[in-house]
Amino acid sequence: MKKTLLLTALAAALTASLAQAGEKLSVAATPVPHAEILELIKPELAKQGVDLDIKVFTDYVQPNLQVSQKNLDANYFQTKPYLDTFNTQRGTELVIVQGVHVEPFGAYSAKYKSLDELPNGATIAIPNEVSTTGRALLLLQKAGLLTLKDPTSAQALPRDIVDNPRNFKFRELEAATVPRVLNQVDLALINTNYALEAKLNPKRDALAIEGSDSPYVNYLVARPDNQDSEAIKKLSAALTSPEVKAFIEKRYEGAVLPAF
Repeated sequence: MKKTLLLTALAAALTASLAQAGEKLSVAATPVPHAEILELIKPELAKQGVDLDIKVFTDYVQPNLQVSQKNLDANYFQTKPYLDTFNTQRGTELVIVQGVHVEPFGAYSAKYKSLDELPNGATIAIPNEVSTTGRALLLLQKAGLLTLKDPTSAQALPRDIVDNPRNFKFRELEAATVPRVLNQVDLALINTNYALEAKLNPKRDALAIEGSDSPYVNYLVARPDNQDSEAIKKLSAALTSPEVKAFIEKRYEGAVLPAF
């Protein structure tokens, strides 16, 4: 009898201990704003039994590879055009779970205060990943600096420019590298997360920027085998809570916009 009671007590203690520890959920994110938003919701998820482990990356490739290889559970950093291109090129099958925010893409210059000041033959740095290259060229087209063969193509490349009246030259670089060459080029098209890390204020510093109607939402992404797990559902709900919406609006002052 004593032995049975002891075993029951040990089982209860173990169950309580596991409940307190929570289910671990590892999520890859770039530093700003993704990791900051995840840090905000970490305490709330802990109350719900989810131990959120945030893995910070500064590139756009490893977060997807690590989730696909099941080293991590999910990631939060990318747009659908980027994910679609990645899945096609890498043979991965990552899936969208929830849209969280938009980071309006911007054009910056350390030399000029307006696009009109750009000289003929100016050098423009753009990200070299296909979907982001297209995004940059679409913004330049919207600003009246060039014309694309297909004016709506998110996959446009410099070779698809049919009218470049001011003979701009394009320097294609890894997205994370573009802010580092801002002083070396005439104009740089920079992803907002990297702009924020470089202490640029998109609302104040961008010479051209996407509007709030941008289709480039940043998503929580997982795999087909875990996208419907309870932990992922709790994470998705937390990322689209009123608290996160208020945090985004207050902290980023329009540089990041809620998409829910």
